[in-house]
Amino acid sequence: MDEETEPPEQTAQTEQPATGSVVCARCGTTAGGDTVPVTWLSSVEDGRRLHFCESCARLHIRAIESRLDSLWW
Repeated sequence: MDEETEPPEQTAQTEQPATGSVVCARCGTTAGGDTVPVTWLSSVEDGRRLHFCESCARLHIRAIESRLDSLWW
């Protein structure tokens, strides 16, 4: 008989909805409202969800497409 293996338990935290205003992790720009604008970039680094404004995303698009962490920008 083959033993069925159980999938490993996931330790990642579930994403919490944004509360308050959304702030760019790079330059500190604040988005109006409680939701992330569709023009902003979202990234998960070290288990944290980060948001980047349109200006920062455009400025660092090559690093983003190369999948470099924002610390390298």
